[in-house]
Amino acid sequence: MEIKSCLTIHEVGKLLKKKEVSAVELAESCLQRIEKLEPHLKAFTTVTAELALKQAEEADRKFKHGEATPLTGVPAAMKDLLCTMGVRTTCSSHILESFAPPYDATVIKKLKDAGMVMLGKTNMDEFAMGSSTENSAFFVTHNPWDTARVPGGSSGGSAAAVAAGETVYALGSDTGGSIRQPAGFCSIVGLKPTYGRVSRFGLIAYASSLDQIGPMTRDVTDAALVMNTIAGHDAGDATSVDCPVPDYTQSLTGDIRGLRLGVPKEYFTTGMQPEVSQTVRTAIAKMEALGAKVDWEASLPSTSYALAVYYVIAPSEASANLARYDGAKYGFSYAQTENMWEVMEKTRQFGFGPEVKRRIMLGTYALSAGYYDAYYLKAQKVRTIIRREFEQAFEKYDAIVTPTSPTVPFMIGEKTSDPLRMYLSDVCTLPINIAGVPALSLPAGFVGGLPVGMQVIARPFAEETIFKIAYAYEQATDWHRMKPEI
Repeated sequence: MEIKSCLTIHEVGKLLKKKEVSAVELAESCLQRIEKLEPHLKAFTTVTAELALKQAEEADRKFKHGEATPLTGVPAAMKDLLCTMGVRTTCSSHILESFAPPYDATVIKKLKDAGMVMLGKTNMDEFAMGSSTENSAFFVTHNPWDTARVPGGSSGGSAAAVAAGETVYALGSDTGGSIRQPAGFCSIVGLKPTYGRVSRFGLIAYASSLDQIGPMTRDVTDAALVMNTIAGHDAGDATSVDCPVPDYTQSLTGDIRGLRLGVPKEYFTTGMQPEVSQTVRTAIAKMEALGAKVDWEASLPSTSYALAVYYVIAPSEASANLARYDGAKYGFSYAQTENMWEVMEKTRQFGFGPEVKRRIMLGTYALSAGYYDAYYLKAQKVRTIIRREFEQAFEKYDAIVTPTSPTVPFMIGEKTSDPLRMYLSDVCTLPINIAGVPALSLPAGFVGGLPVGMQVIARPFAEETIFKIAYAYEQATDWHRMKPEI
């Protein structure tokens, strides 16, 4: 049965509840669309058709017995660094190409309990290190708005799959913008929750003090629905914060009159495309017309240091986290030698890609004797300054609004030979991870037919404020209703 593509979670939920479509029919429709589009998109590393149909049958039984949740029977895709029991979890790396975890990540378990239908695992930059999904060890994912361009990264597979209608929603992870930047590039909604709001247990780590899991959806309502399920304390994650989880859908009122919004001038940086800047400013002016009080001259003066801070702290943590891949316990092992040290060396030489090796070397150098104080310790001190500036800003503003990215999606291959240009793609998103605050990207318009994202940032655990603002803007515009022709 052919079912209309690009439906939202709440639209699908109504169809399922009214029995106008079954969960099995819905899963089959998505799997057919994946089969049709994957030669052009390459969003999935693994498609779990058999599992999806089995879960769909169970979802139909739940509907029959009145046990359904808002996510029951809704097809989903998971970024390929979330552990899924018995299902290949590769981090888009040769070193984990055949790894099937013996357990589920906490977010996977919560979604399964809610009746998820998992279509498969999505492509990404290897170990989440990248801004374009060109660093995958397997293949490059293409942007559904223009398949000659990147979908963003590192959650590019999740973003492309949602935008193209291969799945209804997806999960991604965000270390320096890896949910929000691809969401902006693919004209969908992507939320990086407050650090500690969503359990990281079962997330294969890149940088442990920065990583956070979040939803990637077609609209703001869907993001709130997913957050209602995945947020909350988890004793299995020492960084998980034990505080109540509200019903995020209650904040979707459409009323932002009187809310104070700051627009920091540092985020409209040198090198930003003028058309992108103008598009975001026009979107913010729309919020002002809706009754928000906008300060166009807000300032976060240490923003310019965030890029350097990130590329010391994140590689340093990656250097420690990736030391476990030694060819002895799991994953790829170079076994063509009897020398233990050579096994370890060759395993990493052939198992890791060039960007992962580059960041491991950067991090190892920053942590080495004689350089620790000059690099890592100094970066942590500047991180504290950046976090305090956000705290001070939130004494004046309910939220901060910025561009998600300084450019529209760039061409595949355009920046691969220049790592610094690639790193600058995340200049608007990195400070948020450094500060640990929540932020959401939502569609704000188009430049030359290519998507532009706008970022809404709030104080820690104020995701409700973000949803309120984003929903009000979304309902006053039509950008979220536009779909790529692919």
